[in-house]
Amino acid sequence: MSAQIISGKEVSAKVREGLKKDVEQMKLQDPNFKPGLVVLQVGDRDDSNLYISMKLKAAAEIGINATHMRLPKTATEEEVLHSITEVNENSSIHGLIVQLPLDSIHKMDTEKVTNAVAPEKDVDGLTSINAGKLSRGDLGDCFIPCTPNGCMELIRQTGVSVAGKKAVVVGRSKIVGAPMHDLLLWNHATVTTCHSKTTDLPGEVGRADILVVGIGKAEMVKGEWIKKGAVVIDCGINHVPDETKASGKRVVGDVHYASAKEQAGFITPVPGGVGPMTVAMLMANTVLSAKRFLDSHQPGKWNITYTKLNLQKPVPSDIVISRSCVPKPIDGLAREVGLLSDEVELYGKTKAKVQLSIIKRLQAQPDGKYVVVTGITPTPLGEGKSTTTIGLVQALGAEMKLNVFACVRQPSQGPTFGIKGGAAGGGYSQVIPMEEFNLHLTGDIHAITASNNLVSAAIDARMFHESTQTDKALYNRLVPLIGGQRKFCPIQINRLRKLGIEKTDPSTLTEEEITRFARLDIEPSSITWHRVLDTNDRFLRKITIGQSPTEKGFTREAQFDITVASEIMAVLALTSSMKDMRQRLAKMVVATSRGGAPVTTEDLGVSGALTVLMKDAIKPNLMQTLEGTPVFVHAGPFANIAHGNSSILADKIALKLVGPEGFVVTEAGFGADIGMEKFFNIKCRYSGLRPHVVVLVATVRALKMHGGGPTVTAGMPLPKEYIEENLELLEKGCSNMRKQIENAQHFGVPVVVAVNAFKADTELELDLVCSMAKAAGAFDAVRCSHWAEGGAGAVALGKAVQRASEAPSKFKFLYDLELPIADKIRIIAQKIYGADDIELLPEAQHKVELYTKQGFSNLPICMAKTHLSLSHEADKKGVPSGFILPIRDIRASVGSGFLFPLVGTMPTIPGLPTRPCFYDIDLDPETEQVNGLF
Repeated sequence: MSAQIISGKEVSAKVREGLKKDVEQMKLQDPNFKPGLVVLQVGDRDDSNLYISMKLKAAAEIGINATHMRLPKTATEEEVLHSITEVNENSSIHGLIVQLPLDSIHKMDTEKVTNAVAPEKDVDGLTSINAGKLSRGDLGDCFIPCTPNGCMELIRQTGVSVAGKKAVVVGRSKIVGAPMHDLLLWNHATVTTCHSKTTDLPGEVGRADILVVGIGKAEMVKGEWIKKGAVVIDCGINHVPDETKASGKRVVGDVHYASAKEQAGFITPVPGGVGPMTVAMLMANTVLSAKRFLDSHQPGKWNITYTKLNLQKPVPSDIVISRSCVPKPIDGLAREVGLLSDEVELYGKTKAKVQLSIIKRLQAQPDGKYVVVTGITPTPLGEGKSTTTIGLVQALGAEMKLNVFACVRQPSQGPTFGIKGGAAGGGYSQVIPMEEFNLHLTGDIHAITASNNLVSAAIDARMFHESTQTDKALYNRLVPLIGGQRKFCPIQINRLRKLGIEKTDPSTLTEEEITRFARLDIEPSSITWHRVLDTNDRFLRKITIGQSPTEKGFTREAQFDITVASEIMAVLALTSSMKDMRQRLAKMVVATSRGGAPVTTEDLGVSGALTVLMKDAIKPNLMQTLEGTPVFVHAGPFANIAHGNSSILADKIALKLVGPEGFVVTEAGFGADIGMEKFFNIKCRYSGLRPHVVVLVATVRALKMHGGGPTVTAGMPLPKEYIEENLELLEKGCSNMRKQIENAQHFGVPVVVAVNAFKADTELELDLVCSMAKAAGAFDAVRCSHWAEGGAGAVALGKAVQRASEAPSKFKFLYDLELPIADKIRIIAQKIYGADDIELLPEAQHKVELYTKQGFSNLPICMAKTHLSLSHEADKKGVPSGFILPIRDIRASVGSGFLFPLVGTMPTIPGLPTRPCFYDIDLDPETEQVNGLF
């Protein structure tokens, strides 16, 4: 009786059909996901091309995104290894096949090349690591070479149990024989491997219940050698002469098929047996790799370790605490929170940038809970808002084991070297390393400085050239003759379209069109764009530029702002993508023409260059807290001049990474009347995100100041009112907290009050603040000791925030964008500040009319006001009433997307005190350690 034929075509078809369903299931899990395979070929061998085409066809049928990477015969080993490294680091590729042989004119170490493939992408199963795991029996943690794996599947199809059987493998190659031996062994067969030195090959073959032959010799194994009823798997592919075939040859295996099928119980034909299975199992390994990747990179599925604090009493200085904690390697933290290697750009060991490509990868995933930390009206005593933000995330993460991200602003270097010091938090609730955080970080602020000042240079250069040239000469220089012809660049085409000139040939413009195109005709007094520097320097507040003889007398008054007050910083904080940033940078209005038209950076031709300068700054910076929870540090717009919040991009990425049960905690600058109001009315409008909880930070001593306590002088001992119990003073000051709770409630979001406790606070004082907060409508009010205890000191706050996040949130904006400019300002003044009304001074009234005419009236409002009082007068504490809010001027940040009314006067670049912080800062030349920073 002839053997039963095991058809590789039929079995492989079933395997492929199953794989197709697996891929469809993965797409249900993540619609953007698709298994990826790369076949790397060196040279152009016909047989290799045939095998590759079969693999690509099979991949396409299953739904695998397969790519053929072909390197020329001239490729060196180094170039091949570089290509492999690129694929290894590409998270969209789950399988990499190096097609053998390597057909190069250069010598290649095949072993070195195949071992360069990342083991988790080695779907051929050829690396030493996968081979080693297979030989040790770790079958669930490796990739099994495709031909042996296909052979095992064919054996399974016979229904014959492998366990306890006598198996013989003829051949010991690394691709078939050796792994086949291991696979049969770990499936509980008793295995013998035969090879060219085996003395009694027919005798060994005759004892086999299962026979696998891969020796590479045509029809070497004869039928009479084979045990009656054995399972015979023939892996050979050989060509023998055959005059009946058109090609003059036919394909045969290593087993003499005609005689063997009379002895065997089951047998694979050649062709049509093992061959189709090899490709099918290659696809199976690719799908398996993709599944493993998807399972290990589920959003919100973190495998994070936390850093244990070594609490000291008394609490040491911030810098001592920061240095006592060894940060986790940032690439390790990135992996822990679900970031892929190709989504992270390392800047040393403790900081990294995150690629925006992650947004697309995670776009279908649900967001986590969104929390904003704000405070009562600030005082010189400080409320510890940044410290509370970090303490809260350490509590939610290290203590409560929830996925959590902090998203904070990058601090300006001006205050770092001036009077304020750093902004990394404090005590045992810090972002580390604090030196990196407070100094250059990854250079984002420097990029903004360079970009901003390029615009300033472009403005003055354009005015100079327009004033010294005729229309024709100006036009000829703007559109120069190159190679005998003039051509508009893309940014000039944009300007032509803006002017309504639908022409692309420079020679066809009329004289009137040439004038309109070439002349921006900027009115010097209308320039609102200032140069910037990230240093406190009071002598740059008003300067004269253009005094060199080369500028031919074209001088004008100008000023510097601090870099974080630049509109480009606000653009960075509010942008949602690279494309959106390019559009925002192009829309920035720098001046008005003499004809009353807004002049933009696009008109100046500089917006594309700005995007180039900002292309890395747009990527959020990853750091960590003292307890090892992740932090995004990104953007740092001033809160009293700009909108005072970290970037939308950082928040959006973090919300996807934490998963639906996780938390993202961000901080709004200054008090709730400033940073929080702008967070809701500006940031949330542009991001589309809706917060779940507001955390309002208060301290006993700051509330006492709002109750009428004496003024405090930096460096002097605190008056007794602040270090002794005074419930009457405290109760008066709670009016400010009550007002700020009311301000948060205007937006329909639950409020949790965090009472940041200090050593001098009494139990009665802390209880009074908590009870008054709850009476004012707070969801909860809890005392915190995170400065001294880290996350453990903010667990009560974490639990309150978790409960509040589950409460109903009826978020709403404070005003409708369609309202007139003055009405929007009035709503903020009356509802948030408590003003009776507003007064538009002449310049402000003029700007209302101008911006309405220019089409900017529908932008949100960003009030530029003192942060030290709810009113416009910094010395008015508590809850001032009965005042009219004077609006001195209004300016437009069109690229950022808001109008900012100026309330009173305030410097846009701070000055240095008599004794700046830089007196204490130095570098140890031996250890390169920064000393005296804080």
